[in-house]
Amino acid sequence: MVDITAALVQKLRVETGTGMMDCKKALIETDGDMEAAVDWLRTKGLASAAKKASRVASEGLVGVATAERGATVVEVNTETDFVARNESFQEYVRTVAALAVGHGNDVDALAQTAYPGGEGSVSEKATAMVSTIGENIQLRRCAGLTVESGIVASYIHGATTPELGRIGVLVALESTGDEAKLMALGKQIAMHVAAASPTALSVGDLDETVVERERNVLMEQARESGKPEEIIEKMVDGRMRKYYEEVVLLEQVFVVDGETKLAKVIENAAEDVGAPVQISGFVRFVLGDGIEKDVGDFAAEVAAQAAG
Repeated sequence: MVDITAALVQKLRVETGTGMMDCKKALIETDGDMEAAVDWLRTKGLASAAKKASRVASEGLVGVATAERGATVVEVNTETDFVARNESFQEYVRTVAALAVGHGNDVDALAQTAYPGGEGSVSEKATAMVSTIGENIQLRRCAGLTVESGIVASYIHGATTPELGRIGVLVALESTGDEAKLMALGKQIAMHVAAASPTALSVGDLDETVVERERNVLMEQARESGKPEEIIEKMVDGRMRKYYEEVVLLEQVFVVDGETKLAKVIENAAEDVGAPVQISGFVRFVLGDGIEKDVGDFAAEVAAQAAG
């Protein structure tokens, strides 16, 4: 049997926001399997879906840049939000976003790209800035979208300066219709993506393992009602439809009007722009997403200092 340590219990507590005793019981019931423990807590109604973003505390900037038939988004991290207000750092992120065009998701290739002005590569420029700014600077990731015909719209939420902020979104619309109208629509959809945080474009794009896991949790929750299996199946089917409406872009209700599904918005847009429209992809970067900040025990630190 796995040793259920205080550290393991605390980790589950931070991830789910559930009480210590419930977390310990969940870990005992699942033999220390963290993922299974999260599901066990959810089945008992003691925790909602784990949202690691609530523990994210990385700083820096997300930047976007547009090009013909495409756009890119990058994330560059620093140790404090103070650096994000530094003009030299802002210019670095802006430049790196522009250099990212054509690199797709290959952050290593971007890091080796020559930085303008004969200052070495993107990576070497960051190293040089560390000595002047006084903080570690890390190019974390990049992504790009292109279209054969149509537009790629970009949006920055929490903008520090134009094209730099805390959330960056790209939305690609394939269409031969009016580009100005497509861009206006794309901006609105990008704002929706920033607010609604979809994880997939369509139901078919969802990870099958994630879908199966969600369905299993919902099945266990429904079985605790004591209803017959055929009723439980119908209950779970309804809850899965609700799940898709939460995480799938085309199934979500458009935040702009609060009533129309995105799939219908796209269908209706064809008449306005003069040609069929298709969302071919989207990217959403949230500053620090997936990075856990090491939060120490402040009281323990003070006690240790007091003890000399």
